Amino acid sequence: MIEELRKLRQHLLTGVSFAIPFIACGGMLIAIATTFAVASGHMTPKGPDFSQLPALKLINDIGSTSFSLMLPVLAGYIAYSIAGKPGLVAGFIGGYLSGQVNAGFLGAMLAGLLAGYVVDLIKRIPVPKYIRPVMPILVIPIVSATIIGVIMLKVLGVPIAHLMSAASAMLKSLSTGSSVILGMILGAMIAFDMGGPVNKTAFFFGAAMIREGDFSIMGACAAAICTPPLGMGLATLLRRKLWSQEEQEAGIAGLTMGLIGITEGAIPFAASDPLRVIPCLMLGSMVAAVIAILNGVGDQTPHGGPIVLPVVIHRWAYVLAILAGTAVTAVSINILKSFTKSKPAEAEETV
Repeated sequence: MIEELRKLRQHLLTGVSFAIPFIACGGMLIAIATTFAVASGHMTPKGPDFSQLPALKLINDIGSTSFSLMLPVLAGYIAYSIAGKPGLVAGFIGGYLSGQVNAGFLGAMLAGLLAGYVVDLIKRIPVPKYIRPVMPILVIPIVSATIIGVIMLKVLGVPIAHLMSAASAMLKSLSTGSSVILGMILGAMIAFDMGGPVNKTAFFFGAAMIREGDFSIMGACAAAICTPPLGMGLATLLRRKLWSQEEQEAGIAGLTMGLIGITEGAIPFAASDPLRVIPCLMLGSMVAAVIAILNGVGDQTPHGGPIVLPVVIHRWAYVLAILAGTAVTAVSINILKSFTKSKPAEAEETV
């Protein structure tokens, strides 16, 4: 059982190692475009306005493209780790469709694992000698891609849509109740899948409340949005021996992305070690959201992180919420890794 878990972790690490450059590239380019757009005063209630900034729009579009490729790459190389080159087609398609059905990086991870194991199973089926040459280049890609495509579009897509509708209704009912409970739920949702459907449900709820004149929901979300990448980046700085060189580099990129509110900066850590990292991310974001909502923090634009500070109500409380959530994330993950005596990735099998 332990050996199987190690293999599973190695498959995830393989996908993450290929996805990290796409996350870093996309995050840095979007950060540059957003920062200069805000500095030049082109910030609207819908976020940065690039309509009059063609150069920054070009940079932002390239960064967004890099981000959009992250899910197919993550899923594709998870499948590749399991089944070799024949798994790439189904993996890439599964990862792309994960984005189409708004399943996020968790959906891409699941798609990659399913694609890899489906292809590995097909490869074990005995076939006549004259068919073997076309199996890896024709039969396996077509059959496996069809299976994964049906699963992503017809099996996962519909339940995810219903779940998000139910989550939106729940948030609306909670908005008139306890602020602490609402803050905890918003923070947990923001950090759970980092740009996935659960994250987007909380984010769009906050954005919708801005149009109704309630800035507090977005204030809580804005504080929670940046703590996952900031917390993981801080964790790699505080206890460098716990993290591999690749993770330390991802931590630096995460700090940069956290400053402009890109939650996806924490994905490399969550994808490679979800059982330990995701709960710590959720805890830190919950702390940030609760502090923000209890102190009346309001965000007048649908974005998060320190970059929106100029349009935030009760700025000191906002900064305090971000610092507290970041610290909780960093300290909790480092304690958990130390307690479980996790070895850095560089001490394990190389990807």
